[in-house]
Amino acid sequence: MPPTDVTIEKLIYGGDGLAHDGGSTIFVPFVLPAERVGISPVEQKKKFVRARLDRVVSPSPDRATARCRHFSVCGGCHYQHIPYDAQLTFKAEILRETLRRIGHVDWTGPIATYPSQPWAYRNRAQWKVRAPKEARNDQDGEATPESKSKDVPLAIGYFQAASTTLCAVEDCSILSPLLLKTLLSLRGALAEGKLPRQLREIEAFANPDDSKLLLTATFSGYPSHAEEHVRTFRLLVPEMESLLFHDPTRDRMELFGPGFLEYPVRDTKYRVGHFSFFQVNRFLVDDLQKAVTDGESGKLAIDLFAGVGLFSAALAGNFERVIAVESNPAATRDMETNVLGLRNIEVRTAVVEKYLDKYRESKPDLIVLDPPRDGLEPGTAKRLAAVAPARITYVSCEPPTLARDLGPLVEAGYSIADIQLFDLFPQTFHMETIVRLVRRM
Repeated sequence: MPPTDVTIEKLIYGGDGLAHDGGSTIFVPFVLPAERVGISPVEQKKKFVRARLDRVVSPSPDRATARCRHFSVCGGCHYQHIPYDAQLTFKAEILRETLRRIGHVDWTGPIATYPSQPWAYRNRAQWKVRAPKEARNDQDGEATPESKSKDVPLAIGYFQAASTTLCAVEDCSILSPLLLKTLLSLRGALAEGKLPRQLREIEAFANPDDSKLLLTATFSGYPSHAEEHVRTFRLLVPEMESLLFHDPTRDRMELFGPGFLEYPVRDTKYRVGHFSFFQVNRFLVDDLQKAVTDGESGKLAIDLFAGVGLFSAALAGNFERVIAVESNPAATRDMETNVLGLRNIEVRTAVVEKYLDKYRESKPDLIVLDPPRDGLEPGTAKRLAAVAPARITYVSCEPPTLARDLGPLVEAGYSIADIQLFDLFPQTFHMETIVRLVRRM
């Protein structure tokens, strides 16, 4: 397929616009519906073509100027060319279509949408560290000869979309102010050679008032003189509460600090460790917890994929008994601390699918599930329906897997009561969805 002009029909999940030309289905990034754009193919398959946006021939009146200089190169954001109110409208439309197309769930009711502050919202970031000229296909964590040279300074940033090529960044408008300050401090230190050359990734997690953070530094080979590097990190990031050095090539870890920070949500402080999952939007965590837990009550609630207990602790006030199931031992250790004093919560370290297979207790009043992007394992939705809770609340960060999992639940006798869209990820195609289901009698 040669370069050509196409008209964008609609936006689809994943950040692209959809077009057709000569019998081909074409996916194009950074576009808006009804725009006429010039494209060049970058990947051609039997059923579709992925294209590069070369120019906008006829721009939409809604098109905005991206705030970030790295937009369209960095793989982190997809929608900075779309005004924020329009992003919310498109996401609701995409969610509705995805449920219908994949799950055959034709939801005609309203989708309540909860906006975020559109900038400076992220409390967690994962930055890649590479030499600027490092090989494109470096996926094994090993440094290339160019990156080993002490004459080539290391850079920090994000991978380009669908690539392992580094986009070294000088700014990131979706980070909290403390995370941005940390990124720029690390960027300067790497340019000056103050950090070990084995460094490959840094993950940072900040508390909601941006006063403290955790840092996890991943290396391709544990650095010598580690204590000296710890002192350097502390000088660069004085807000650092805890630092973890991790060398996965030798399965070696060393902790400098308590290993966690406290994250307040409404009236509870949650301990969150280096390897525990927590929601990334610092403005909407309270509202998300409230939407999942408030108004629920009964004898038994089960929280699947419970993480550090964000929902479990809140449910404990209105249920006689709560069972929290989580497979990550690091998260369950945090959760056990977070629910101390709540005698009606039982923490189970178990794979959710195996837990459901062996479930022999009474029918729960409520099951809450917040799985990772992959959703439920095959057959688990049917097993969940066989447990027969009166209500199910599914919290999802991936509409396609949500749609796939809802299909068997609806077939098994559940009706959707309402759908809520929490925009935890402004400027990106990602979205958080809460779907409430009730068992038909």
